[in-house]
Amino acid sequence: MTRCIAFHSYKGGSGKTTIASNLSAMLALRGFKVSLLDLDVYAPSLHAYFDHSPTNWINDYLHDRAKVADVLVDMTYRITQYAKSSTNQSGKLWVGFSNPDKDAVIKLEGEAKQQSERIGLLRKFIQLREILISEFDCDYIIIDTSPGIRYWSINSLAIADTLILTLKFDKLDINGTKKMAHDIYDSLKKLGAKSFLLPNRMSGYCVPHTPILSETSQGSSFSQLNATSISSLLSNEIGMEIIAAIPCYCDIQFSTDEFLSVLRYPDHPFAKQLEKLAGANQLEI
Repeated sequence: MTRCIAFHSYKGGSGKTTIASNLSAMLALRGFKVSLLDLDVYAPSLHAYFDHSPTNWINDYLHDRAKVADVLVDMTYRITQYAKSSTNQSGKLWVGFSNPDKDAVIKLEGEAKQQSERIGLLRKFIQLREILISEFDCDYIIIDTSPGIRYWSINSLAIADTLILTLKFDKLDINGTKKMAHDIYDSLKKLGAKSFLLPNRMSGYCVPHTPILSETSQGSSFSQLNATSISSLLSNEIGMEIIAAIPCYCDIQFSTDEFLSVLRYPDHPFAKQLEKLAGANQLEI
């Protein structure tokens, strides 16, 4: 059974792209067939991660200028060097890149505002998922979405069966995450999707444990809490389980091939938490 997993966030900078790409690489190296899709159409970045400019973009598929097979780029060769032995055959890693060109972004944003175009665009998203399942036999479809509550992010979430909401621990992100969870995630859960919280860049590794100011449930005063306590309170308040907690990893995040950090540094706490995420019962096929 194919699992379609969307990484989402209230605002940008939560690290969802890094997590999505590293999880995709890890799963592919374990022998799974994985499609990684850059559906953060307002600020796409996977082309920079992989240092690749494809002939056809996801935009071309959405505009009926290319087929899905023309859009997906086989990036398996980027991970095979990390296979432990010649008998440990990797799976497949296909990547669909979104066009970062300003005119391409403006065109998609303009179409999203036209009611007459919306149904057709949603159908293209659904069709994309179905083709990846039927023709590519994908075990996992990993989606990097646009942050916030926008047309393209809602479409991405609508075709996923597992939603992972990433966040950092600042007041703006925490409050925004709580509101967004109630505004849209409650409805998606009623349609059968499973949703989880994924705190990212947690203190305790390269950043010392420090108290964080957090509003009490009454909202009238503040209390000193650490990130772990806030994670638990937030999870209870919005009814979403914490699937993993990623530490801050500034010692490796600025190295080359950041999307392969989990493979290049398998003993790092970042990799260990990604292993926990990959092995979570909710994500296993």
